[in-house]
Amino acid sequence: MTESTTRCGFVAIIGAPNAGKSTLVNQLVGTKVSIVTQKVQTTRFPVRGIALHDDCQMILVDTPGIFKPRRRLDRAMVKSAWSGAEDADCIVLLVDAAAQLAVKHPNADTKATGADHKAVEDVDMIVKGLQDNNAKAILALNKIDLMKSENLLAIADDLYKTGVFEDVLMISAEKGHGVKDLRALLEKKMPEGPWLYPADQAADAPVRILAAEITREKLFLRVHEELPYAAAVVTTKFEDKPDGSARIEQTIFVERDSQRSIVLGKNGQTLKWIGMKSREELGKLLDRQVHLFLHVQVEEKWSEDRALYAQFGLEYES
Repeated sequence: MTESTTRCGFVAIIGAPNAGKSTLVNQLVGTKVSIVTQKVQTTRFPVRGIALHDDCQMILVDTPGIFKPRRRLDRAMVKSAWSGAEDADCIVLLVDAAAQLAVKHPNADTKATGADHKAVEDVDMIVKGLQDNNAKAILALNKIDLMKSENLLAIADDLYKTGVFEDVLMISAEKGHGVKDLRALLEKKMPEGPWLYPADQAADAPVRILAAEITREKLFLRVHEELPYAAAVVTTKFEDKPDGSARIEQTIFVERDSQRSIVLGKNGQTLKWIGMKSREELGKLLDRQVHLFLHVQVEEKWSEDRALYAQFGLEYES
């Protein structure tokens, strides 16, 4: 393969929280590089998944969801998302089609929830941001497996009229429907040039951060109803053992003692489950035995820690 025949570029996947961005990135890459949970705003830093097909390498930036920020951490996440879009060769706006239908076409079969209204507000805000920056994007209507085709056409028409979309595709990131068509379209838009990563590399996030994200996913999967967005996971030690195994130590930060009790669970059973599930996935990711040790620490202002922002590649604003 020569340099002149290869293509390589960056694709920013943007959207409202919980639109399915992480699921889409995982589908395009063909392996898991970004966490997927029921909670919104779980992606805190741009995970670059690396998708290969024939002579094309696409670096997929799974940005945090774009939403109206309230805290410093929120502002850093939104700024990171817009930065990822500005630096990309191509932008994909992923939209939860079901939420759009429920809010903008109330006579349809679905009833709008508060989350639906929030998702539509966020999409409108993103579209306005694209318009203000004279940016063009691909519109990917997600979760089509939950909808009728005539409803999808109405939603696509509503959004296409905004003038910011070059192409419109209908997909199901979870089921994989339409993802091949999206990949083919993105490949055509990538500039010619040499690959930036080896062919066997699926992501460029340091393994310490990927390990922390996997544990954070298991944490939210287990306690997503009880625990708000008041937790972070940091890998404090990563050691290669002489027998080829890995010893990983991680700290789960929460803001209050009551949250620590939730994470621990009765007789430590919740933390034990989180550790077991995370250890299993880390073993598959690293292709070796993993010894994982979790510690839960109460730190009321962990979200104000500059070092944590630096780990996630976020900008700390005073």
